[in-house]
Amino acid sequence: MSYRWHCTCKFYLFLLLCSLYPFNGKAQKNITQNKTSLSRTNTTAPVPEIHIESEDIPDFSTNPPNSIFLKKNKLKDIVNNSPNPMDLFKNQMGISQYGAGRIASLPVINGMADNRVATFIDGMRINGDCPNHMNPAISYLNPHDVATAKIIAGITPVSMGGDSLAGSIDIQRKDPLFAEKNKKILIKGEVSSFYHSNGSGVGTAGNITVANKHLSLRYNGSWSQSRNYHAGSGGGKVYSSAYKTFNHDVTLGYKKDNHLFSLTYGQSDTPYEGFPNQYMDMTNNRSIFVNGKYKGDFDWGTIEARGYWQRVTHAMNMLSNKGGHSATKGMPMNIDGRTAGYNVKATVFIDNHNTLRIGSSFDHSGLNDWWPPLQKNMMMGPHTYHNINNGHRDRLGNFAEWEAQWTPKVTTLLGFRNDLVMMNTGRISGYQGINGINAEERKAIHNFNTANRGHTDTNFDVTAMARWTVNKSFTWEGGYARKSRSPNLYERYTWGTSPMAMRMIGWFGDGNGYIGNLNLKPEVGNTVSTTFDFHDPHQDIWEVKVQPFYTYIHHYINVNYLGSMRTRQNTTVSKLQFDNHNAQIYGINTAESYKLWNNKKYGQGILKGNINWVMGQDRTNHNSLYHMMPLNGMISLNEYFGPWTGRIEANFVNTKSQVDPMRREPKTPGYVLFNIGGSYTWRMLRLDASIENIANKKYYLPLGGMSLGDLITTNELRALPGLGRSFNIALTASF
Repeated sequence: MSYRWHCTCKFYLFLLLCSLYPFNGKAQKNITQNKTSLSRTNTTAPVPEIHIESEDIPDFSTNPPNSIFLKKNKLKDIVNNSPNPMDLFKNQMGISQYGAGRIASLPVINGMADNRVATFIDGMRINGDCPNHMNPAISYLNPHDVATAKIIAGITPVSMGGDSLAGSIDIQRKDPLFAEKNKKILIKGEVSSFYHSNGSGVGTAGNITVANKHLSLRYNGSWSQSRNYHAGSGGGKVYSSAYKTFNHDVTLGYKKDNHLFSLTYGQSDTPYEGFPNQYMDMTNNRSIFVNGKYKGDFDWGTIEARGYWQRVTHAMNMLSNKGGHSATKGMPMNIDGRTAGYNVKATVFIDNHNTLRIGSSFDHSGLNDWWPPLQKNMMMGPHTYHNINNGHRDRLGNFAEWEAQWTPKVTTLLGFRNDLVMMNTGRISGYQGINGINAEERKAIHNFNTANRGHTDTNFDVTAMARWTVNKSFTWEGGYARKSRSPNLYERYTWGTSPMAMRMIGWFGDGNGYIGNLNLKPEVGNTVSTTFDFHDPHQDIWEVKVQPFYTYIHHYINVNYLGSMRTRQNTTVSKLQFDNHNAQIYGINTAESYKLWNNKKYGQGILKGNINWVMGQDRTNHNSLYHMMPLNGMISLNEYFGPWTGRIEANFVNTKSQVDPMRREPKTPGYVLFNIGGSYTWRMLRLDASIENIANKKYYLPLGGMSLGDLITTNELRALPGLGRSFNIALTASF
């Protein structure tokens, strides 16, 4: 027997022991029976995937129906097994992701993605500064620095922000730590590292805090990188899937009595990241940010205030798998983005049954997107191509929200919000070379520069929710939301009509070409959703949640077909222009949990599962909406015994047959993936190990689009394959 085979057998044996060895730790308390209390009592409806302490649960406003609240201790298993921050939300109800770069997947909630999802990192609303959305908000996050992660689908309270349809993702970094009263100084930290066999992915992360009773200083940093990954059995290498990234941030905190102030300065640097479903790769992305936070508790309520600023310098070109780049080769594309804003929220406890929240926020996004000329190139030169010239998108929002407890069993929430979205951009120009501009593009430049490019949208949102504890075994939650979203800068202002320029626009991974539309109107979505929560009287043994939803969207920003064009290897793709349609999205999500055993001899064993189904239809052209996730679900057996934890998991995805023919969306076969993993904690050390995709199943990502990296490198066009089998191991030390 070879040494490699001997080691592999040992690794499988270790994982099997981790997964089957029971757990004897204290069973965490489930959520208390009274789920209708106000924000001051801090109770809420249970979430089947996670069991958390009742005193840690936020109020009805910040944990409404259709929400999932993840705490740090429940995130560790995910963080130690994946460098992708979107995997924090893996296996949650209604959540999926567009396959893109390895650390830049785009979030999807109930069939709506990307800018339709409001994503906040420590209160900062960050939009992607890229025509391919290679740098979404979550890509700037070090997963090890996450304290809580929250998802709210569809019916988002107006206090959680506007300008979104699908819902919100709210991720909070760790708050500053302070020494206890009987200690002069606190020193605390953590160091971790991981290795993933598929792609030879490696990384490390660490943080350290030094604090006394009033001052706290924390440093947090991480680094990870990977080569191209391999698909499942027979799928070969997936080209343009390598990456390298760094994150650093320093937080200064000050606390006195009931007041907390923190200031974070950070930098994120991604020297390269391949994008297998784009023509381009990211050749550099650097971000610096400053984020200040104040929270004060008073007799009458609380005040929270934030102010932030971020600058992003972003460069795209072609990495070696797509031919590389130099002064005379490739296609340079540069972006300079700036974000600044504030948000202020006051919570007023009117009496024991009524709470009022009022607030204001402002977000500024400035963008320059230009493509420098290539030397000695007749098409991409001799002048600079200005895609978006000094574009800006400013949003000013104000809201009021009333939470009321009518009886011990009934709580309601009603909110109104107004957002003023102001957009404009400067004059543009093309390469203007002999072959770099034609009559059609010359006309497009003239029409764009002479048009009225300034737009102001006045948007209104309304949210109404209720929670009713019918009896000890049944809770009903439901509500209605009217939500609005104005177009992003690329949907409204990209103007290029040449095939090459159009193919550079688009965050859909489909290889098609896109052009903007100055006449776009804001989207307006009307959502009705309800949740039926069945559980045992003590909420300790079993739970079933059923969550149907329906959304009708006026002026949904979809596309019109302008014609076809040829790309690599004579492949046909579509020319598309953004335009307003009407659309509907509906579906049902379920989540289940059952405690199989809980005793000293075998510890605690919990069976968990979920099923998600969504359909989307364009009511204007009667096609399926793009990137609708097929029926999917998960079932897992989780065991806990003392310092051991383990899981055996199966993920299934049905055949994807509902596709958008206009975008030439590929159909993908169904599949089942099996995973196994476990961890062991000894004093200050924690060891995690797992095998993902045990059977090395070859499968294609339903929301991954086309594998353009393979087309450019091997002349083979296919749907984007998923990750093959990977042996993962991580070690964490705390002090």
